[in-house]
Amino acid sequence: MNIAERAGLCLLHRLDPERAHSLSLTALKSGLAPLPGLVTSARLTTSLAGMLLPNPVGLAAGYDKNAIAIAPLSRAGFGFVEVGAATPRPQPGNPRPRLFRLREDQAAINRFGFNNEGAEAIAARLQARREGDVPVGLNLGANKDSTDRAADFAKVLRICGPHVDFATVNVSSPNTEKLRDLQGPAALNALLAGVMEARADLPRPIPIFLKIAPDLSADEIAAIAETALTSGLSGIIATNTTLSRDGLASPHRNETGGLSGAPLFERSTRVLAQLSQATAGRIPLIGVGGVGSAEQAFEKIRAGASAVQVYTAMVYQGLSLIPGIARGLDALLAQNGFASVADAVGSGRERWL
Repeated sequence: MNIAERAGLCLLHRLDPERAHSLSLTALKSGLAPLPGLVTSARLTTSLAGMLLPNPVGLAAGYDKNAIAIAPLSRAGFGFVEVGAATPRPQPGNPRPRLFRLREDQAAINRFGFNNEGAEAIAARLQARREGDVPVGLNLGANKDSTDRAADFAKVLRICGPHVDFATVNVSSPNTEKLRDLQGPAALNALLAGVMEARADLPRPIPIFLKIAPDLSADEIAAIAETALTSGLSGIIATNTTLSRDGLASPHRNETGGLSGAPLFERSTRVLAQLSQATAGRIPLIGVGGVGSAEQAFEKIRAGASAVQVYTAMVYQGLSLIPGIARGLDALLAQNGFASVADAVGSGRERWL
């Protein structure tokens, strides 16, 4: 992190977190943030569900909810970018304040509630984007007041699917009441059947991922693995935010919402390893939750992830963290005798089981 980035972060941290979030996107769009461009190497280049990634370090959903900064984010060192979540109709989300920094824990709690401008507006921006070397995907959500939340996911995919490289079914956000109930086998199978039907109608088939919660039992993880393998899913993202508050020190630790950042690393990596064992390499996994260094990205890969995603750590370490993780991961792969990311996937899974 250079002096300018450090000063920028200090300024943002004096502001309300949601205001700072918005300003960071404005800075990206305006070209104020220096961007490294594509970060890649023969060792980092990898395949994820048929998509060629320049590196396996992606942006998690939630940062660019309305797909307003796709171009600069694609030049920020990420190997893939996920925007959203998008719902069929625009919705304001939950009342403010709804985002809290937990500085002492290098974490955040949010209860946004799928605030976004709606699928039509987001689809227009996705359609206008210039195709590049970095795949761009969309997180699919459901409206809070919907009478058929399962159908909402398919609806968003029909509207936005022609303009993205992948899509993620998000039934794991804790901030929409009873949304996580859709992770149960019967409900999830029915929901995914509708999504797969919508995908079949797209001009080209795209990978469909499922994002799950970290607060699942071993039996629930096994059931999700079985559903994933039989439903036609292209991969699983493990994990979303947690409801746990174990070991936190921040004054904001008791705020309602999903916890992300450093405290999530171990919990989410254990779920990842369990999924890796249950799926036995038959479906790719994306590891997200607490990644803030090349070493942690490498650990996620060794636990079973084919790629990782980052978000909260950027709040504390800046956007330069991303090329730093990618280059550090390249070095770690070489130091440990791996010629590719794929060679390292699952190589250290046992220590997390």
